[in-house]
Amino acid sequence: MLFQETEQQNLLPQDGIVHYWPGIITGPEADDYFQRLMNEVHWRADEARMYGKHFITRRQFAWYADCTYEYVYSGVARKAMLWIPLVTELKQRVEGVTGQSYQSCLLNLYPDGDSGMSWHQDDEPELRKNGSIASLSFGAQRKFSLKHISTGEKRDVLLDHGDLLEMGGETQSHWRHCVPKTKRVTEPRINLTFRQMA
Repeated sequence: MLFQETEQQNLLPQDGIVHYWPGIITGPEADDYFQRLMNEVHWRADEARMYGKHFITRRQFAWYADCTYEYVYSGVARKAMLWIPLVTELKQRVEGVTGQSYQSCLLNLYPDGDSGMSWHQDDEPELRKNGSIASLSFGAQRKFSLKHISTGEKRDVLLDHGDLLEMGGETQSHWRHCVPKTKRVTEPRINLTFRQMA
């Protein structure tokens, strides 16, 4: 089922909370943030280890935080950099919408639709259990999918330039999420996921 609601009602039928705010940043301001993120963020190639093999992905990432947190996902250890003013500014804007506070931000740069994110849960022990994860998008529109672990029920949201989506409650315990690959998207997308650390 595809959602395009304009209110922050819970998009999940059970076992979690997902709120969606379309266009919290719009027009030239969103365009300016996109260009600044491209230029000011220290982007690095992402890595993963699966089935005994080491992969370098086309997706690039950066991780900023209150301190130099370390955590492991996809079999690779990562260490946070300290906040830069641009990401701090966006964090404050997101906190003003969600009413939550965040200690870190993982940024992903998808160069086009050939890069995505496979099904996963953000349930690493370094993250606050049942905490808020707020996802702010800039650039190309991409589909964000959620799938219930037990029932297989799915929810899809089209995330556009300047949209905000927040996952909370028991979402990470009962739902997986992904950014599917698509040949129809040829432009880049930047996603900032603000997280609460344990």
